[in-house]
Amino acid sequence: MLGAGSDDDRTVICIACGESVPRSAAREYDKTGNRWERHDKEFEHLCKDCFRELSHQPRAGLESLLVDIEGDGLSETEFLKRYLDRVDDDNAVEEPDS
Repeated sequence: MLGAGSDDDRTVICIACGESVPRSAAREYDKTGNRWERHDKEFEHLCKDCFRELSHQPRAGLESLLVDIEGDGLSETEFLKRYLDRVDDDNAVEEPDS
C-alpha cells in the first residue's frame, strides 16, 4: 500500500531557520536541483514558511557566474557589487533553450 511504513511522523530541521518541524510540514530541498532522482539521496528540508520565501527562478549558469566574479581576498562588499553589476547585464546568465 502506498504510504505504508512511511516515516512522515519524524521531525526534520529546516536548513534556513533551524526550526524543528514534522516531516509532513516540510518541503524537500535538493542542492543538486533534481529532487525527482531519489536513489541514494538524503534530502535536506525547509519548513513551509522558508520554502515560500525562496526564489524559484532558474539557476542555470549561476555557479559559473559566481566563479567568474570570485577573487582572492575580495571583500564581501566588492563581491556583492560585482555580482549585482553582472546580473544587471542582460547577458550575464544565459538560460538553456527549452
